[in-house]
Amino acid sequence: MSTTDAYRKSRLSLRDEPRHASPGFLAALTLAHFGMWVALLTPAIAALQLKINAIGPADRETSLSLVLGLGAVLGLLANPVFGHLSDRTTARLGMRRPWLIGGATAALGGLALTGAANSVVTLAIGWCVASLALNALLATMLALLPDQVPAGQRGTASALMAVGQALAAGAGAGIANGLAGTPVAMFAVPGVIALVTVLVLAARLDDRRLDPADRPPLALRELARSFRVDPRRCPDFGWAWVSRFMIFMAIYSVLTYQVFYLDARMGLTEQEATRAILTGVLVQIVAVVASGNLVGWLSDRFGRRRIFVCVSALIAATGLLTLAVAWNMPQFYLAMVLTGLGQGTYFAVDLALVTDVLPNRWADAGKDLGVMNVANTLPQSLAPAIAPPLLAIGGGGNYTMLFLTGALFALLSGLSVLRVKGAR
Repeated sequence: MSTTDAYRKSRLSLRDEPRHASPGFLAALTLAHFGMWVALLTPAIAALQLKINAIGPADRETSLSLVLGLGAVLGLLANPVFGHLSDRTTARLGMRRPWLIGGATAALGGLALTGAANSVVTLAIGWCVASLALNALLATMLALLPDQVPAGQRGTASALMAVGQALAAGAGAGIANGLAGTPVAMFAVPGVIALVTVLVLAARLDDRRLDPADRPPLALRELARSFRVDPRRCPDFGWAWVSRFMIFMAIYSVLTYQVFYLDARMGLTEQEATRAILTGVLVQIVAVVASGNLVGWLSDRFGRRRIFVCVSALIAATGLLTLAVAWNMPQFYLAMVLTGLGQGTYFAVDLALVTDVLPNRWADAGKDLGVMNVANTLPQSLAPAIAPPLLAIGGGGNYTMLFLTGALFALLSGLSVLRVKGAR
């Protein structure tokens, strides 16, 4: 048998329904998802702020906003573009494996440069490289769900990935706290974790292969199409996008101003607020793990997705309402439990629902999931932008209005998913 014949014989058909995903593959996917989020969340939670302090620019807040903003813009671009490119990759290693390995390797390089930076310019360059690579890695990794996991297991897989993301937040906070005195290690260790876990996934992956004869030409106009899915032709996908965008607007309304909220509302010092946030993250992890595993199993058991998104929206909105009226720490931690339960319920079925309504999961899964990821990247910039006018209502410090608006976003997420007709 010729090499070409062997290659064509061994490649998976682009239209074969994925077979049963093994526990080993699901474990490797969860582990890699955890590693990727450790690399992405550790800088965002604290490491970049500590690095900015060490560099010592005159205006720390502006410098941090610039670095994070540039990284967010590149992350926004990376998701659909690299998802689209992976859909058209004809390498013998497969469609996704080269991007997994390349993305994790580039991310480690970018994070190492960020940790070694001694100026804001170098810091921004390093973080932009890392953010671009990590978002390319995320887009490729999410494309594995429709590639490798049959519909009956996607709720479970989605829940496991949500658990990995939740655990990564706690790990990131711990790494930043434990390695604060060694800046290079504070950034490089998360990158090493991401690379090692992704290599484990790449070794377990029975990747799809695209015959060069089946690959459509990739022109500049075609690449620009990476950013567009027509909601008139694919209304279910459009409403799923809106639902995800709304829930992430709710989530980032909580994440962005927690330190200031605990100072203004609870009277905590910066050190006390940091400890309270870490405790809140740990409480949320427990809630996410508990609700995510249960809801993922129930979703696959009954073949239902939308009802759980609606329930998650109600729980998250209740948590945000609790934050809006909280005046003591027990109420704050109760709100963290509720928002954690809401997030765990949502993320347990979100990816499963999205893969159920992809416009063309056989040919464009990476691109379309990249477009979907814009819905959770865009709020990173928009939520902080709309917060100051809300906080200024009534003379300033109006956290009640901020969190009421977040609760409204959560409810709109639940209402939007009701318009999705292609998933139960």
